[in-house]
Amino acid sequence: MKLYSPSFRNFLNKWPGKKYFGMYRFLPIFFVLGAALEFSMINWHVGEINFYRTFKKRQAKNLAEQEIEKDNQTI
Repeated sequence: MKLYSPSFRNFLNKWPGKKYFGMYRFLPIFFVLGAALEFSMINWHVGEINFYRTFKKRQAKNLAEQEIEKDNQTI
């Protein structure tokens, strides 16, 4: 069973920097993709909600629950 496409392998072999960087020549692609993902998580809103607002709400809820649990243990 083939796990690769010859045309895809040919495309990867034509990518510049193979002699000096080896397989690390693809790192800039992943840095750009990561930055694009982060940008989208910050700036894309569904209604009034985005990823970071949801994350901050969940984090605040967890902290409040921990404080309540800590107070209940001391009583």
